[in-house]
Amino acid sequence: MDGDTLVETVREQMQTELDRLGSEKALVAATEAQLDRERVLESTLAAERRAAATFDAWADDDVDPDARDAFERVAALERDHADRVVALLDDPTVDHAPDPDALHAHLRDLDSTPERVAAGLVARPLVSDRSLLQVVNFFVNEADESAADVIRDLRSETAALVDDGAALLDTCCTDDADWERALDAAEATVALAYEEYAETLQGMGVDPAPVC
Repeated sequence: MDGDTLVETVREQMQTELDRLGSEKALVAATEAQLDRERVLESTLAAERRAAATFDAWADDDVDPDARDAFERVAALERDHADRVVALLDDPTVDHAPDPDALHAHLRDLDSTPERVAAGLVARPLVSDRSLLQVVNFFVNEADESAADVIRDLRSETAALVDDGAALLDTCCTDDADWERALDAAEATVALAYEEYAETLQGMGVDPAPVC
């Protein structure tokens, strides 16, 4: 296996979950049905700050120097994303570091480099790409093209991390066992993100499955 093959395998094996995570119900779940501008931005900000904290933690203790460098770069990117979201808020004083959600609690429990790279730089961006699309759509529907453009940039930069993750996997996976751990971690991360999404919707009486 190589990094590109792992990415395609995750996309194929988790297609249903990824498609549903990119549905119009994504914002309903993320905001607990509070679909106003400030709540959408606060939810987006919390996601960026959780990601920054996760990558900072990994950069502090990973044994692979290439992975540490990559995690430091991504943590800085996520902090920059958070700053750009803060600039869109009516109340830019929001400055709390949110507790990890189920996804980031899971990520922070991973301790091998192949698992971290596959989960954090492949699976998480695949999930975030879809949720950010719905944030873009929200602002398009609100006729706020300026905000939509900011989130489009965040989405594009997040999606690009998948290629970085694939390349890094080619250097940090040294045998079949590493590749197996990496693939398992990536698929488990998507599955957990979907489970959290589905449980949130079901708790509100909303069916996570698409309406046919």
